Amino acid sequence: MNPSESNDATKPEKQTSNEQEREKNMAELLMTMDDYNPIIPDAVIDHYLNRTGFDCDDPRIKKLFALVAQKFVADIATDAYQYNQVKQSGSRATGKNTKDRKAVLTMEDLSTSLAEYGVNVKKPDYY
Repeated sequence: MNPSESNDATKPEKQTSNEQEREKNMAELLMTMDDYNPIIPDAVIDHYLNRTGFDCDDPRIKKLFALVAQKFVADIATDAYQYNQVKQSGSRATGKNTKDRKAVLTMEDLSTSLAEYGVNVKKPDYY
């Protein structure tokens, strides 16, 4: 028996073991989704899922989509905030006192953050 043949025989066992582990992890995640209340309302998720043609009656899957959307929005907001902080730290170096200023989400910071995720946002010419 060739050593490579013995390795080929163990590969399907390892693959099924990995698949079983993934299925177990997914089942645990879906079970924890029962108690989760997403920030994005179910009606909004239902609207956009129906608009794209996605049809699913399982509320856990819809909550999973809501969680992913929430994470996406949070990542964009965090990146925009970091761009704002970098911009403010540059103005601090010039001598302006910005200690008491609040962070303001500007379209410039938001569009820069969205560009990292492949979303192009442009201001209208008449703005």
